[in-house]
Amino acid sequence: MSSSITSMSSSDSVDHISKWEERVCLNSGRKFFKPKVSGSITPAVGMFFKSFDEAFAFYQRYALAAGFSARKNTSWKNVGGLVKIRYIVCSKEGFHVSKEIDSRSVDENIKKIVRRNRGSKRVGCNAHVKLILENNNMFKIYYFEKEHNHIFVEDEDIHFLPAARSIDYVSESFISGLSAINIGPVKAFNIMKTMYGGFGEVGASKVDCKNYRRDLNLYIGEYDVEMVVRRLIRKKECCPGITCDYVIGEDRRLKGLFWPDEQSKTNYTVFGDIVGFDATYKSNKYDLVFVSFTGIDNHFRNVTFGGALLGSETADSYRWLLRCFVNAFGNEPKVVVTDQDAAMKRAIKDVGPVLSANIDFNSRMTHIVWNDTIIPEDFETEWHSIMSTFGLENHEWLKDTYDLRFDWIPAYYHGENLAGLIRTTSRCESENYFFGQICNPRCTLVEFFTHFETAMDIQRHEHRRNDHDTRYIQSKTWRDFVLEKQASEIYTKTIFKDIQIEIDAAITKCMLKSHDTVQYNKQEDGLSISCTCKRFEQFGILCCHIFYFLRYDDITEFPRRYVHRRWMRDVVSNGSNHCNIRFDEIGRNSEIDKVFREIVVANEYVVNRLVGDLDELCRYRDRIKSYIDKADEVMVAAPPPSRKERFADIGWNLEKSDSMIRVQIKIRTKGCGVQKRIKSNREIAIQKSSKIQKSCRVCGGKGHNSRTCKDKISSNAIGSSNAI
Repeated sequence: MSSSITSMSSSDSVDHISKWEERVCLNSGRKFFKPKVSGSITPAVGMFFKSFDEAFAFYQRYALAAGFSARKNTSWKNVGGLVKIRYIVCSKEGFHVSKEIDSRSVDENIKKIVRRNRGSKRVGCNAHVKLILENNNMFKIYYFEKEHNHIFVEDEDIHFLPAARSIDYVSESFISGLSAINIGPVKAFNIMKTMYGGFGEVGASKVDCKNYRRDLNLYIGEYDVEMVVRRLIRKKECCPGITCDYVIGEDRRLKGLFWPDEQSKTNYTVFGDIVGFDATYKSNKYDLVFVSFTGIDNHFRNVTFGGALLGSETADSYRWLLRCFVNAFGNEPKVVVTDQDAAMKRAIKDVGPVLSANIDFNSRMTHIVWNDTIIPEDFETEWHSIMSTFGLENHEWLKDTYDLRFDWIPAYYHGENLAGLIRTTSRCESENYFFGQICNPRCTLVEFFTHFETAMDIQRHEHRRNDHDTRYIQSKTWRDFVLEKQASEIYTKTIFKDIQIEIDAAITKCMLKSHDTVQYNKQEDGLSISCTCKRFEQFGILCCHIFYFLRYDDITEFPRRYVHRRWMRDVVSNGSNHCNIRFDEIGRNSEIDKVFREIVVANEYVVNRLVGDLDELCRYRDRIKSYIDKADEVMVAAPPPSRKERFADIGWNLEKSDSMIRVQIKIRTKGCGVQKRIKSNREIAIQKSSKIQKSCRVCGGKGHNSRTCKDKISSNAIGSSNAI
């Protein structure tokens, strides 16, 4: 026979006969079964194969068509150091041999190994093929035993055979893709079952999917940080606009990692005047603290300027991070919003003045928390009145809070530019919640970075959608006011709605007494106008008082001096000039991934077009299935890489060395909470009642032992009195 193999055709895979021939031995009465498989996939003596793996793949297809699975026998014959004869046997060949070691459990008392009661599929089946290596370096079948001593698996149960299950390239891509949005392997398996139309069509089991993720995490193991750093460095080589800063300790363990990309830097140049700075926890299995830098874009939505991982929450760690931040972005923000973390405040105080020597002192880094807006004099009066009324002058916490009034009372930073945009850490907390929906506390750092980039893709997609709505959806005006029409063409859709509210208030609610709050002058270079409410200074939009005077003075052109650039349309280009290489694409064969996605998209396109014509859709299906034979031949001639080889492609064959960056040892962070909560008396009583309590040797009662038994004490007391 020719060396080329004719594999199972599309008709063979569907129409193979699931029945078998049964023969009863007259001497022993034993039953033997011979599979009946149609087509050209039945082995025959004299068939030649280019390699033993090619022969095994051919016999395995025959076995699955018949309803059993095969395996390579470990026995072979060497002739002059060369393997000449190989065997392929039924998976039920031989008998189970008990092993003396079992890792399940050991009874320490009797020092006897306790074994699990597990069945065996070995029944001594003798079905097999023998192959010999000919002089032309090809394997030839010289013996074929067809009969089995067991029945075969029914067609609907073929997928339960181990040989019929595997996590192939498509399954791996699907599981990895869902992992990027924090969907685990079990849910991924259920989704594949729904997509393919049944459990048997998936080609793998739930356990196979879980084992794939387990094996991948085991391969990553202690190389986790090294893989991440190498990938970021490789990504920086492909995309020079990316920054990757990291610091390690004397023990080569990661202490900090900071990685803003090119798009983040572009966003910072426009929206970086105010930044939220906060830490969150439980984002990875090593308890590294995730720190995000958050701003507000021109649609009043969160925008992330960068992320960092820290091994500790000390002032030194935050100091290093802030210096990396300023070095990466070129300048410090005007306002930094954070919580009352002492380490953060010390780091901001230490880094800010050093790196802002050329900046006006009024744009210093400031810590802000929200409270009702009143002028400083009224606040001072009311505060001291409350303290004296309730006798709280010496209250330690209130005294400390009063000393921090410049940081949390809005009246004291009323003049800070755009200080009203982020008045609490709620922006940072919503950002932490956003990342928390995609990350999980059990993921490796490799998975974490995939999750992070997925979150950034979602955020940037939303920004593009808002830009699209602003450009192509015309906002309706409420009033016949020329400045309102011009504002709709200047601002984004979201900001224009706020402008409309101010204009409507100027027309319907603002009275002439507002003249006392507005300073309004016409100059040669344009209007000069301000209001004591300082809405423009704090939020970047004009207030209703100013719009009242603009309308009153019949101004027909919107004062461009008071159009804040951060709120304008298209302030950030949505072009594709930035590098779009994802973290999980570094180190992989991206060309294969690209072709695979193109095939999927093309197939979906054709099906969507032909779904109305069943006959044409069936012809398209038959045309695809006709390529199965060719695909089987290609797979035998050039088998796909093994799982270990695919893992090596992910990790670049890393080897353990002294210079390798290691993962951080778990530490207790500030946000990890307490390990033990306070339990109620009822809960303690329930737990005690459910526990097996020991009995007293004296009275047989529970809740005490023989030393504290009352019966023993009383009997001893009686004995003593009798002795007296």
